[in-house]
Amino acid sequence: MAQFNSDSVFPWSHRIPINSSPSPPFSAVVNAVSPKPRLLDQVRQAIRTRHYSVKTEAAYVGWIKRFIFFHNKRHPAEMSEAEIAAFLSSLASESHVSASTQNQAFNALLFLYQQVLQRKIGLIEGVVRAKDPATYRLCLQKKKSGGFWPVWRVLRG
Repeated sequence: MAQFNSDSVFPWSHRIPINSSPSPPFSAVVNAVSPKPRLLDQVRQAIRTRHYSVKTEAAYVGWIKRFIFFHNKRHPAEMSEAEIAAFLSSLASESHVSASTQNQAFNALLFLYQQVLQRKIGLIEGVVRAKDPATYRLCLQKKKSGGFWPVWRVLRG
């Protein structure tokens, strides 16, 4: 009859120390498991904390991505006002965006630096501003014979 030997059934059991060292504190385990969130995740979290619209979140994240790729994937913490000015100027001069689009990109970068990176942005100088196109309105001009002539006029305002 074979004898029961715990070493033959569980040969590794004598090698496992039980309570040989104290376990690390909970904060060390949490930090090891969940590292600091990535930049765009921090942006999303900051936007959701402030209850911004989902479309605003998508637009801001998109502009921040374009800003990062425009500067060859440099981290925004390494960049300053000069890089912001270069990006905004390129939107107006090379991409030919409207003034409201350029303003939206600027507000996304402002949110990034002030709310997420906790950095103040100084005066941004030398930015080429996008211009709104002239608005055309149809005005009716009275005829001498009693009718009206449609006249297109350029109104700037």
